[in-house]
Amino acid sequence: MTINDAVTTLLDARRLQGLLTNQSGRVIAQYSFLNAEGNSYLSHLADISGERPRRITRGDQSIGPAAVSDSGTVYFAAKRTGEDGKDAESPSLWALPETGEARKLADHDGGFSRIEVKGHSMIVQFPVHSWAANEDEHQEYSQERRKSKVSGILHAGFPIRHWDHDLGPGQETLAVADLTEITDEFDDDLTPDATRGAAESETTTSDGATSTTPAAEATSCSEDSTTAASIGLTFRYLPLPPGRLVDWAVDEEAQFVLVQVEKPISGQLEASEIWQLDLHKHSAPRLLVEAAADHGFGVEAISPDGTHALVTREQFWTSKTNLSATLMLLNLDTGSVEPVWPEADHWFEPVWADDSTIVATADDHGRGSVFIGDVNDEQPRRLVGGPGQKYAFAGLQVQGITVVATASAIDVAPLPIAIDLISGQISELANPANVIDGAGTLTEVAAVGDDGTEVRAWLAVPDGEGPFPLVVFAHGGPWGSWNSWTYRWNPGPFAAAGYAVLLPDPAISTGYGQSMIDRGQQELGGAPFTDILALTDAAIERPDIDAERTALAGGSYGGYMANWVAGHTSERFRCIITHASLWNTTSMGRTTDNASWDVAMRKQSGTYSPHLFADRIEVPMLVIHGDKDYRVPIGQGQELWYDLLSRSKTPLDAEGQTQHRFLYFPDEGHWVAGRGNAEVWYRTVLAFLDRHVLDIDAQRVRTLG
Repeated sequence: MTINDAVTTLLDARRLQGLLTNQSGRVIAQYSFLNAEGNSYLSHLADISGERPRRITRGDQSIGPAAVSDSGTVYFAAKRTGEDGKDAESPSLWALPETGEARKLADHDGGFSRIEVKGHSMIVQFPVHSWAANEDEHQEYSQERRKSKVSGILHAGFPIRHWDHDLGPGQETLAVADLTEITDEFDDDLTPDATRGAAESETTTSDGATSTTPAAEATSCSEDSTTAASIGLTFRYLPLPPGRLVDWAVDEEAQFVLVQVEKPISGQLEASEIWQLDLHKHSAPRLLVEAAADHGFGVEAISPDGTHALVTREQFWTSKTNLSATLMLLNLDTGSVEPVWPEADHWFEPVWADDSTIVATADDHGRGSVFIGDVNDEQPRRLVGGPGQKYAFAGLQVQGITVVATASAIDVAPLPIAIDLISGQISELANPANVIDGAGTLTEVAAVGDDGTEVRAWLAVPDGEGPFPLVVFAHGGPWGSWNSWTYRWNPGPFAAAGYAVLLPDPAISTGYGQSMIDRGQQELGGAPFTDILALTDAAIERPDIDAERTALAGGSYGGYMANWVAGHTSERFRCIITHASLWNTTSMGRTTDNASWDVAMRKQSGTYSPHLFADRIEVPMLVIHGDKDYRVPIGQGQELWYDLLSRSKTPLDAEGQTQHRFLYFPDEGHWVAGRGNAEVWYRTVLAFLDRHVLDIDAQRVRTLG
């Protein structure tokens, strides 16, 4: 496979984004694919309950949040074209039964952030005007703001923006609606029309091909975007406690909801509380877990009998404590909490299988595992995964005696699977996404850190004899692991270009126990740095790796590491690529949307801030940053660029120009998500490597101008 083919295949592929299930066996996949022009991605829904995936939504606008009811009806948010031929300003709420056409249930200015359906109740999260007490007032006040062309947002808390978007002016609110209000009209109006038999329904086969099937042969029809009328579902706002809504969970009987809100307290800008809200009795919220300055609790799942909830206790990272995550059981009657699986040493993402059984995913030694156990067990047993296999798992949803999930690996794009809870047998489900053949061979490398700890990495080696030039990828987080597929830092295009790719899991990597986190938490440029160098040394000892032609790259915390490496390894690497990277950890802490960073790094910054070593940088650096990055603000990239041009040792080229480069994206955030920009990212990175690692005079991408 050529470089061009590898990049195009990766970026043009249909991508699995997530799964929805109900207890009757229906499985809905949300997936994305290129639009007709091939320049941006659309997100739609496919039924994957049968042998082949069947697309069930249409339209030239993406599907937003969605849910599936026990009856099989799919509820989703999407913009559609109105009778005036114009797209709606905000997504509407739609209902699509298993057999029939979609019908619009409601409009909400600002759209819908999340949808849950339990029994006859629908609970939604959406932004609401701060003055509004109901939907009529929200619509009136929102239109007033829009017509007045007011863009200002008045804040009273932190943060004011998150990842890649501004917060406000609407406040995220929960609302509930009674679906029985629409039952009669819904049944009458959504009966499939036999006259529509000439319509066609797209089917995606297991190998990624598409075909069309007459709608009369399909089990449901897609929504009619031009003729559907609103049924008029009525939403009632829930009385949320003060603070910013972060997360929530609804019990199986739709009697109450647990909400996590964040608010400032003394010593903590984002302290979390957990409250219980009754969905039907109009009672005041009940505080279950109070805010604390040194830790917080996150809502995971409510037990089927509604008596307990799984929550995660997060010990905050400070100069004296390391980040840790402990699964806990919250008694909803007394508010008491106690550890679950206290002898286990993993960070879990759990769901309830029944009133006493928990199933959970976790990172596990460069892979992932699914664990199962009784709530009173000292530790769970591994159901599937772990050393000896390759998958990581995500998005568990229980469906009887099985769970459905997505599985992926470094060289396997996400695919939908079902896991038998008794035997652990994995079955692949119909996949609406493309299967991508990776370039080269994936193997492992091991080394020993300076403190004697064993560390490991994945190594992707191109096809052929070698020796191959090597590029080392430092992962982000810093809490993370190279254990699953990525479209942003995929080794495939690099292997196709003839580069071996090393993917190290150093100190602070997840899946190796809390001790691995603790090794590097208080020295971001210490043990993680030396672990990466040890793994690089182990890789270049192989006869198929060229020790003289190496480079290092990373994004986010991996970008921090790239910057740190640049100032601490002289000319060991021929060039460094740093994306969305931390440069000055002091200014970073005061401008990011993450309130914990400044407190955690105050002591470390005097030692481990990369900007302190700008004058030691000798090799060319490619800096990449998006203006809409609010997690690592653009100022970090600007400071780095200024220091590279004014303080670094890198010599000028023969024409008196710097060998450093800055790839700037005015409209991208922490990740480069746009189709065209993503291709520019890959081609610019590969060209920079070719120029400085292989001494090839690679040209800039033409679409950059």
